[in-house]
Amino acid sequence: MSDFLAGAGVVIAAGASAAAILLPPGRPRSAAMLLAIGLFPVLILGDQWHTQQIADLRHDSGRIAALLIVGAVLVGALAYAFRRWPVILPLAIVFALPFRVPLHAGGDTANLLVPLYLVIAGGVVATALRGWRVRAGGDETEPAATGPAAWLPRLLAAFVVLYALQALYSDDFSKALQNVCFFLVPFTVAFALLRDVRWDRRLLTWTLALVAAEAVLFVLVGSVEYVTRSLFWNDQVIRSNEFHTYFRVNSVFWDPNVYGRYLALVLVVVTAALLWVKERRAFWVLTTTIAILWLGLAQTFSQSSFIALLAGLAVLAALRWSWRWTLAAVLVGLVGAVLVVTLVGGSGKVNFSRLNIDTSGRANLVQGGLDLFGERPLQGYGSGSFQAAYRDHRANKDVPVSISHTEPVTVAAEQGLLGLITYGALIACALWTMTAGITSPRTGNDGDASPSLPARAAVLAAFVALLVHTMAYAGFFEDPITWVLLALGASLAAAPAVRDSARDSA
Repeated sequence: MSDFLAGAGVVIAAGASAAAILLPPGRPRSAAMLLAIGLFPVLILGDQWHTQQIADLRHDSGRIAALLIVGAVLVGALAYAFRRWPVILPLAIVFALPFRVPLHAGGDTANLLVPLYLVIAGGVVATALRGWRVRAGGDETEPAATGPAAWLPRLLAAFVVLYALQALYSDDFSKALQNVCFFLVPFTVAFALLRDVRWDRRLLTWTLALVAAEAVLFVLVGSVEYVTRSLFWNDQVIRSNEFHTYFRVNSVFWDPNVYGRYLALVLVVVTAALLWVKERRAFWVLTTTIAILWLGLAQTFSQSSFIALLAGLAVLAALRWSWRWTLAAVLVGLVGAVLVVTLVGGSGKVNFSRLNIDTSGRANLVQGGLDLFGERPLQGYGSGSFQAAYRDHRANKDVPVSISHTEPVTVAAEQGLLGLITYGALIACALWTMTAGITSPRTGNDGDASPSLPARAAVLAAFVALLVHTMAYAGFFEDPITWVLLALGASLAAAPAVRDSARDSA
């Protein structure tokens, strides 16, 4: 019975979060948001009920009461602030993206986005209070999005529901449940909250200043770590630094690669602003920020982050100048990279053993994931099952593994063709949405005709950089930045059509 209830709860939570991005503003949508956020902690507690951490908490009623009171007060205060000053909500979500709190779940230390969860809960309460007073669609003053911007939320909803359904037969249902509750459900609701925001020039400027200032502070923390040769947390990285000739930093992040990904994405966004800036003072501020962030990225020694940065910069170069010359440069770089890999070791052949060592064992993980996909090509082994399936179906069952570090391979092994097709369609629709009309004559390439062009270019380039990074480190749907970029891209893409329709009506 408990397994049945847990499975039903996962599907209901996923369905409610999907409804939150499909329904128009109104009572049904507000109810769906509240249901999704309300089921999130209930399902997690049920899944971890018999673990030592939850057992200790259950016997401490005073601590439980204190946590509930503090959480309710924080959510209430945030909801009041968001109702009174709506512009704070998107800024609060962006501000909370990097911060994780180490908590124990399932016997392991989980770094949870607790600040972000509180902000999303506050946003849901504020939105529900506003939406409960109107009927579905009754307060809409703007036409609905059309084209790819309309299909993006549908594909997102389809993927979330499919992931929940495939959790029912997963080899690791607990892991799938945690992925649904910690990532898919709250991030889908955050997508719904951000898509409703009107991203005008002022809000975009504030957002840019916020992420740039945060990133600079993180670099300062990382630089202190680098100079003192000491990290604040993550024993695995601390031990790894003892055996390397170089020293990797993680700042306030758990993983240096995640820290590097964050800096690479902010670098892409700040560079986009630099390419279209006109004021001299802003030019030098942005240039100084880029230099500081580059220093921080170098201290991570994250190869995947450097590659992601190059991909984002290539997109910006194509949009700002010439896509033909950019494409030629990218092709030359790819050919050079292939030659280096092929000739490694001087044999003229691909040295898979050396390649696996250079990629920290990821080549074996990718091959193992492809083998799992070959065994169950249609439905896969179930959501969140990569670690369990890899260990059960590989010869070396003691190998440490959590994910394949390549997002398409993880999706293929866990969800088969069903998930892979949905994932591919989602990526294609997202890129279509972000590129639609971005270089049309009305917007132009000189940055004068459309003030939204630099913002759309920044979002597109950052999304491509993030996508490239997930080819080497995965974590696409588990990263809240993905959902923020999708929401921002959809909102900015729909804005010109909305303005044109309003002008025609006038």
